[in-house]
Amino acid sequence: MKTVRRLLYRDIVASVMFVALAFLSLFFFIDFVDELDAVGSRGRDAWYALQAAALELPGHFYELFPIAVLIGTIYSLSRLAQSSQFTILRTGGLGPGRALWLLTVLGLAFGVCTFVIGDWIAPSSERAVVLLKARQAGGLTIAGAGAWLKERRDGPDGERSFSVNLAGATAGGALSGVRIFEFDADGRLLTRTEAREGRVDDQGRWTLKDAETTRWPVVRAGETAHVERERHAELVWQSTLRADVVAAAVLPLTTMTTAELWRYSAHLSGQEQAAQRYEIRFWKKALYPLACLVMVALALPFAYLHARAGGVSLKVFGGIMLGIAFVLLNNLAGHMGVLRDWTPWLVAALPSGLFLLISLAAFAWLVRYR
Repeated sequence: MKTVRRLLYRDIVASVMFVALAFLSLFFFIDFVDELDAVGSRGRDAWYALQAAALELPGHFYELFPIAVLIGTIYSLSRLAQSSQFTILRTGGLGPGRALWLLTVLGLAFGVCTFVIGDWIAPSSERAVVLLKARQAGGLTIAGAGAWLKERRDGPDGERSFSVNLAGATAGGALSGVRIFEFDADGRLLTRTEAREGRVDDQGRWTLKDAETTRWPVVRAGETAHVERERHAELVWQSTLRADVVAAAVLPLTTMTTAELWRYSAHLSGQEQAAQRYEIRFWKKALYPLACLVMVALALPFAYLHARAGGVSLKVFGGIMLGIAFVLLNNLAGHMGVLRDWTPWLVAALPSGLFLLISLAAFAWLVRYR
């Protein structure tokens, strides 16, 4: 059994790594050529393009690895079946259950690799890409109306709610275009603070530069009041919005780990903000490593196809089509889940579950009738 395991694992791992390397080489070339368009502006050069393309490789690896597992496993098993080696293994005692178990263990190992890359290496490299591009562009600008954060807390004057708007970030990592709106329990605007830039630490301490605060006092019947304006070279605002929450709102989703997605979605739910998008993203990221298990299960039926059912190239092409279908269904389910407000974990598990059922049904049919 050790010899069979060594033969299968060595051949499949080599094929998967070859396919993954081919994918990464292709995407590196595409990213490098795309970044070359910006060479010559704002001090960008070929070294910048090379760095940006290289830093995006871990993210590509994380996204493409399950597809590489599918194509590589199909190629390896189809080649073994075409040369009758898999038939010899079956004759020697490699039954369907044992073959499924061997590939399950290998799929779990691929899943662990995917989780490590996607939860530790890829987010760090994505942050490095964002910071590199922000330094070259002179800052990071958030499209649309910017990023919005909310906070609600009780004080001596009653409940207060705060809405914080961020336009982007500077090349040095500070927040730019900071606006803070304070409302009372009845929704009346009390203060507005605008600052050119600011920084926030892990305790929620905001240090704002060149800030201006406008106050609207509550006017009762028979009273008169005036709007007050104050300017501060530096203003400190204490909040529960810590640096990790602010980073999650400003940076792209690809820079967030599974734990960060969970914390940020919990923060949004606690502040009564829409968290569906982040919850779906959390479950997709948490369940995505299991896609490798689904991919090896999809590949196993190809080992039981007779050589007359098509050559290796035709089977690899079929694997590519299956991989594309999985990616399309995975993305479609995510968008439909946000639009229809479906249960997040169900949206994330639907594509993998569906393809797993298809693979097991095909495997059972081939074992029984072929």
